[in-house]
Amino acid sequence: MTENTIPNRNDRGDAEVIPLRPDTDAGTGAESVPTGRPVPRWARERRPAHLDQPAEEIPDNADAPDADDAESVVITGTVVGAPVDPPDEPRRFHPRRTRAEVRPPVIPSWMNSRAAVRESVRWAAGEVRYRVEFHAVRFPKYAAKVLVFAPVGAARLVVRLLRWASAEDGNWDLRQAAAQRGDADTWMKLDARRQRQAKWRWSLAAGVGAVAAAGGMVLVFGDAPWWWRAAALAVGLPVLARAGRPADRPITDRVSQGKTYRKLTADLVRRALMSLQLAGINSAVAKDPGAISFPVEIHRDGPGHLAIVDLPYGVEAADVIARRGRLASGLRLPLDQVWPEPAPGHTGRLALWVGHEPASQMRQPSWPLLKGGQVDVFKPFPFATTPRMNVVDASLMYRNWLFGGQPGSGKTFALRLLALAAALDPRAELRIYEMKGVGDFKALAPVCAEYGNGFDDDTLTGCAQLIEWLYEECQRRSKRIDHYAAAGKAPENKVTPELASLKGSGLHPLVVCLDELQELMLSPHGRRAGEILEKVIKLGRALGVVLIIGTQIPDKDSLPTGITRNVNTRFCLSVADQTANDMILGTSQYKLGHRATVFKPGPPTEGGEAGWGILRGIGETGARCSFYVDSDQAARIIDRAVTLRRDAGTLPAEGTQTRETSPAYDVLADVATVWPAGEDAAWNETLLELLAEMRPEVYAGWKPAQLTSALSTHGVKVGQVGRRIDGKTVNRRGPHRADITTAITDRNHKRSAE
Repeated sequence: MTENTIPNRNDRGDAEVIPLRPDTDAGTGAESVPTGRPVPRWARERRPAHLDQPAEEIPDNADAPDADDAESVVITGTVVGAPVDPPDEPRRFHPRRTRAEVRPPVIPSWMNSRAAVRESVRWAAGEVRYRVEFHAVRFPKYAAKVLVFAPVGAARLVVRLLRWASAEDGNWDLRQAAAQRGDADTWMKLDARRQRQAKWRWSLAAGVGAVAAAGGMVLVFGDAPWWWRAAALAVGLPVLARAGRPADRPITDRVSQGKTYRKLTADLVRRALMSLQLAGINSAVAKDPGAISFPVEIHRDGPGHLAIVDLPYGVEAADVIARRGRLASGLRLPLDQVWPEPAPGHTGRLALWVGHEPASQMRQPSWPLLKGGQVDVFKPFPFATTPRMNVVDASLMYRNWLFGGQPGSGKTFALRLLALAAALDPRAELRIYEMKGVGDFKALAPVCAEYGNGFDDDTLTGCAQLIEWLYEECQRRSKRIDHYAAAGKAPENKVTPELASLKGSGLHPLVVCLDELQELMLSPHGRRAGEILEKVIKLGRALGVVLIIGTQIPDKDSLPTGITRNVNTRFCLSVADQTANDMILGTSQYKLGHRATVFKPGPPTEGGEAGWGILRGIGETGARCSFYVDSDQAARIIDRAVTLRRDAGTLPAEGTQTRETSPAYDVLADVATVWPAGEDAAWNETLLELLAEMRPEVYAGWKPAQLTSALSTHGVKVGQVGRRIDGKTVNRRGPHRADITTAITDRNHKRSAE
């Protein structure tokens, strides 16, 4: 490199080096550079004058800033900064793969299990069977159409063959153009070329015609076997009919009027994503058609196809999931046939699975435990299926469950499924309170150590008392665990299958189901019950206590946040809004794309998606559909459970319960006991002072509104009660004694009638 050039950092021997003082080509008057390209005149006019002089005539001060132009700056060197982009990393030839490398599975996903293969074969066989039956029924009509269209097709083929042999269509337009111009010479040349083509074509056409005629004569008049003739007719007649039919009259009928399934392609997915009208997607694709990419090829996955999509920068998978309805419209498919979910990797990666048919038409397999079998609560058991109809196993031990959903979402049936599974383990003790009052869990009563049904005060009080007892049971079990840990039988200081099976250990699995918990939380018992329940959730997991909670009003009043924060397994069925979604699944789950708001309540026969929800805490968070077990099937399962427990000696005695469930206090009786003598009406504040003196462990800290709520559950109206104080009338809320007496009388009559 000479001193007249500026070094190029990226020079690797194949770049041009332009000298600062290019030599002048005297012959052309233009400056030439090593590449031989002339310097334009406008560039020479704007160059400093001394650069055009020979080297020996350049003055000494020519490089000074003011030598020729006050704004001229002479570059004496190049300052090179650090590179902006990192250098390309060479591929490492190493026997071990890096963590970033992802290899596709050796066995395709639709062949990785017997169930997947069976489902794929079943679907393919069903499609083949249907199509064969469909066309077989219509075969006489097809045959009639073939006989009508075949002669027309034969005539058309002959005409086409003759036109091809004459070569008239080859350069027809060129000959016509030459004729219109009056260019006889060009026309004669084009026609001569046509004649040369026609000469060999007529020979070929004559040969084909002769062979066809000879073959026809042999088949008709020769000694050819009958099956030769049948095969020729079976092949030839449909071909001729296809050539002779009108364009708008197909020979065979369409199997379906509209496709319910389309094999996913990249263009189809891009079109559907563009139809969502997301500004981030549309603007990115307008600038770069490759903004939507596919890191993994679209492939078969169970009864459908799976596409892993990398969305444009700044677009999250949650944005697409929130528009599931529009996405299904873009694919022209039913809503329950399109299942978008977040994919592992980053928030902009989408897993789009499209089934062969809508989920409402896909036959969910029966619950495997319907036909037989026994459950071990320490091991997984079938609970739900994915949109691909893969079975999802769940477990009970060391877990607490929370079910949430609006009415009609299938919440109670999903919760009851866990209770039925627990009933099939004879070691498990069941205690169930359903506070809806319709008897959805009535079939499980024979195997329950405690069962309550309703939202009356007695049932709510019994449920609150059960929660108090659970906390005491946790304290007792913790001492037992400490004892067995010291003996080396509880290595992790928690209940093990061996301890649960040990007679007299007192550490058998204890499963407690509380359905419609909001009824208890909104009652006068709610505040304390919520505090104790939170402690039980925190302590009971390692002590063999399993809590299963169901609610349809997931807010801070009906479902304390302390409970939702500590539950480790959640199943959110159809909910109305983002708040309810995150109350069940946890904070920010809606933003992450796990949205149960997309499911419609109601049975599948009415277009609903009962049983579908987002399951979090078992495997990857995603859409799942719990197995459906009706009341008759539940009764048959309980019959098996009764047999198992009778053989194991753990069946509760009929009509008895192992825990005293009588109310710890009676609000009506307590108010009647402390009622001020000679008063027809009393303020709530006055009654609470007297109640707190009588039962401080119960009524201490009560507010007037709590007493009003407690009395209203018994039909006692609380209104304004006036008192003269210092000559002024003061009104406060309180009950009347006559209403208290009437409520007690009505309750006693009701109990005696029952």
